[in-house]
Amino acid sequence: MPPHSPQDATSQPSLIAPSASPEEAAAIVAALERFMRATAPPPKPLVEGPDPWRRAAALEGVARENEGDMTDPWINT
Repeated sequence: MPPHSPQDATSQPSLIAPSASPEEAAAIVAALERFMRATAPPPKPLVEGPDPWRRAAALEGVARENEGDMTDPWINT
């Protein structure tokens, strides 16, 4: 049985081809980036709607007091 046969469970993988050149590596990375952009899910919308706190206040009917009804808290007269 040769040392790298499929039946040998303890065999280690070995490199049988030379490494890619820098140009080939760049082409592979560019292809992967293009694939990732093409298959990415659509981006979420930037505007989510009204502020959640403002929405909660509107749903609860909370309103700020009228400024005419308030006395100046800094003047004790």
